Amino acid sequence: MIKLETIDNILNAVGTDVAVSEWTTVSQAQVNQFAISTRDRQWIHCDPERAANGPFGTPIVHGFLVLSLLVHFFKTAMEMPETKMKINYGLNKLRFINPVPVESQLRARFHLQAVDKVDPATFSSDNAYKYTWQITIEMEDKVACVLESINIDVYK
Repeated sequence: MIKLETIDNILNAVGTDVAVSEWTTVSQAQVNQFAISTRDRQWIHCDPERAANGPFGTPIVHGFLVLSLLVHFFKTAMEMPETKMKINYGLNKLRFINPVPVESQLRARFHLQAVDKVDPATFSSDNAYKYTWQITIEMEDKVACVLESINIDVYK
């Protein structure tokens, strides 16, 4: 895990590959819980017997479940200065490159594309920054997903 302890450390990291998260395994139980939460119980995710005879030979993880692991990936990849609040500002250029079989291990690579100061009036703070990350979510042997993630951190 990398420690970016100050804003200056973060600003100096712009344009670089900053961190790689720990590996995490996505289980069938997680897929089933996600299916219940999202009401997306498609057989390709939730019916191992039927999925064994489907196009991938096994159940695959929901793309949005893969995406929802971003918070975990961030937490296991880097430590940043303490904040008052963190905001998910959105995503750009999201692509699910390869299906993720259930029980696959995933990790994320973080490249910091840009850091921009946020208008102080937006959050009643002159200490807020918008980060643009290029993120690659990898399986053991291939890329699962690529995206640009934008988040805002408001510091104390």
